[in-house]
Amino acid sequence: MTDARPPSFVSARMVAERAGVSRSAVSRTFTDGASVSDETRRKVLRAAGELGYHVNHLARGLRERSNIVCLVVANLHTQVRAYLVDLLTRRLQAAGRITMVLNTEADTESVSRALRQTLHYRADATVVLSGAPPASLIETCLANGQQVILINRGERLDGAARIGIDNALAGTEAFHLLRRAGCERLAVVTSGTRTASLVERERAFTAAAHAAGAEASVTEVGPSSYAAGQDAARLVFGRSRTPDGVFCTTDLLALGFMDVARRDFGLRLPQDLCLIGFDNIDESGWDSYRLTTFAQPFAAITDAVMELLADPAAVPGARRLIEPQPVWRSTVRPGRA
Repeated sequence: MTDARPPSFVSARMVAERAGVSRSAVSRTFTDGASVSDETRRKVLRAAGELGYHVNHLARGLRERSNIVCLVVANLHTQVRAYLVDLLTRRLQAAGRITMVLNTEADTESVSRALRQTLHYRADATVVLSGAPPASLIETCLANGQQVILINRGERLDGAARIGIDNALAGTEAFHLLRRAGCERLAVVTSGTRTASLVERERAFTAAAHAAGAEASVTEVGPSSYAAGQDAARLVFGRSRTPDGVFCTTDLLALGFMDVARRDFGLRLPQDLCLIGFDNIDESGWDSYRLTTFAQPFAAITDAVMELLADPAAVPGARRLIEPQPVWRSTVRPGRA
């Protein structure tokens, strides 16, 4: 019979025995700045190479800082979320950080379970990209010496650093872009998920319209998806008063809305209808769409996260807001002088 037991990891003790040195000499050899003679270092490195030994950084972290940064994220399949996670993981790895991605649902309980996992692994920091963790759990993380960074979360939780996109600026600017294009019948299309970011964009647009003495209808449909945008267009253009200027709170909604507006209602963009989205996903730049939109400031968000991780004591009292950049394409007419 063969022994079916899985092979065990090579331990520091095994390296010490092979090299004929103490266990502490092995530890010093693999610790930056530690004192060890050249001869001992050569023996240890030779024995480690022969045995295939690798330092267990996770076990080392149980005695000191783990160097682990956890990313708590939902909807990882969406392009916007995937872009940000891709940038963050690359930057963290380049900085020598161990990155753990916890893929959750967007609901509070799922995010709470993920945060508890970060405590089990003794993560130095957690970056929450999705969902709203309860304040009590954030306090527990902070009490355990963990740094917490919230991205695009509307609520304020004492002790947690916050980074956000200036969605209100985008909503306000979208209104003025449409008005300068000569649009008079305005509308907002948004998702029924009612996330903080979408609500901020919608409210800023309607507030700007109200301040200018104009009206802006709001149509709320299902998830933030292409299909929901199609449904929204059927609702909007099935009414007696149809818009000539529409702000969709995401690009996916805008692309679905645009296809139905053109195919089913024969509208031309931007002659009959001006349309603005938000996110600047790849598809928005395709020749079949050429959507005017606002770009998510992924690089700036990543820079802000890295700055906060480099200086954990510098937790800002207010949310750090980063401006989204308008991307002008062909779904909005040039503004009037």
